[in-house]
Amino acid sequence: MRNTVLAVAAVLIVAVAGYFVWNHIAELEQQVSALGRRLEETERSLDDTEQSLADTEQKMTAAEQRAAEADRLAAEATIRAETAEGQAQEASAHAREADAGRSQAEQERTQAEQERLRALELEAEARRNADLAQAEAENARFEAQEARRELEDLRAQREQELNRLFQALNRIVETRRTAIGMVMTLGSDRIEFEFDSADLKPEDRELLSRITGILLTADSYQLQIFGHADEVGSDDYNLALSERRAQAVADYMVSAGLSEEIMTVRGLGESMPLAEGDTPEAHARNRRVEIGIIDTTVDYRRAKQQ
Repeated sequence: MRNTVLAVAAVLIVAVAGYFVWNHIAELEQQVSALGRRLEETERSLDDTEQSLADTEQKMTAAEQRAAEADRLAAEATIRAETAEGQAQEASAHAREADAGRSQAEQERTQAEQERLRALELEAEARRNADLAQAEAENARFEAQEARRELEDLRAQREQELNRLFQALNRIVETRRTAIGMVMTLGSDRIEFEFDSADLKPEDRELLSRITGILLTADSYQLQIFGHADEVGSDDYNLALSERRAQAVADYMVSAGLSEEIMTVRGLGESMPLAEGDTPEAHARNRRVEIGIIDTTVDYRRAKQQ
């Protein structure tokens, strides 16, 4: 009995223990099943997490790319900004230069306008001066023509006067025309000075009086009176003797009415003989006085200009 009880008890114990074991196993199986479900959920969650991480990485990569592009664009923008700033500064400098240029151009334009107006004034003045000069030139040409005609008339009148004087003098004494007037030669046939003498004879004075009378009817002339001597005697003595002869003629003509101021007296000695040879006749011809008449008519053109 005891064994039966023990057996039954053992069976019961075994049954109870089995029950508890089975129950515990069931619980473990449930736990394992729950853990499996949780593991599946965790795996799904991990997959989702990995996908999320992958998406995040893609987003981060895209963000990094966008950030890099933004950095690049920012750098480009910075460069463009710096370039724009430089261009702005350059434009500002150009603007200042342009302003200065405009100011300078305005000044130059104003100055050019003033110069143009001054040029117009000068041109008008030049035209007025040209017209005045042309009128003066016409007047001068007219006056020149008138002066030439008057000069020609004066020359013709003077030539007639000189011809009259020449003819009158040539009738009483040897006279020849020259480029500046005429020359009278008072030689041995007209005035004969004695040897070693400067005295005038009465007939010589009469001749000089007639010459003076003719000269008193004329004007605008100068007289050059030259005395000559023959070759007898020394040069110095003959020079002084020839000058005394010229002075004797001049003194008499002054006493006859001519002005001393129109006379020039000079002795030439034996330097200009009229006749060659050592004969009394040659010596007599060389003892002479020559009177040059110099026409002093004033140049009419110069008188008109003055």
